[in-house]
Amino acid sequence: MKPRLPALVVVLAFAAVAPVLPAASRVLSDLQPAPKRQSTVDLASALARRPAPEALPAGLSSPFNPPGFERPEPAGPASPPADPSARPAPAAAAASPAGVPATPRETLEAIAAQIAPSGTMIFRGKPRLLIAGKPFEVGTRFTASYNNEDHELELVAIERTTFTLRYRGEDVTRPIKPAR
Repeated sequence: MKPRLPALVVVLAFAAVAPVLPAASRVLSDLQPAPKRQSTVDLASALARRPAPEALPAGLSSPFNPPGFERPEPAGPASPPADPSARPAPAAAAASPAGVPATPRETLEAIAAQIAPSGTMIFRGKPRLLIAGKPFEVGTRFTASYNNEDHELELVAIERTTFTLRYRGEDVTRPIKPAR
């Protein structure tokens, strides 16, 4: 009885494959013959062709290499003094007339004077500035209102006794006066 089992398996396997063998020899391709495909290939080639770009005017300067690009940059604004108490009070913001818009520096000084942080803390190795009981870390952007307009400020530095705010490329450093 045991010798018949392997023979039976071989017969069944051949019976399962036998109908497929003649059908496999009659497989037809889905592709059209080359002469029938040629019109489609020509149309695809015409659609894939890119037109030549128009010639640019001779006097047009390149935006990637403008004239004077190699010149050194002008000197930036003077860095703030190390001692924040040595800086004069921000009287310029109050001196601008009502109809004249304040410069970014004047706006920043006026807003920074209104911000009263209560102290600093270090959380997970990073300093945080406490304003109204909420911790703010370096890089935080927040909105402050001044003259009925919203201004987006960025906290750029926190030291032990000072913090620095940035608005439109202008920086101002203010002291931290903890509330007692």
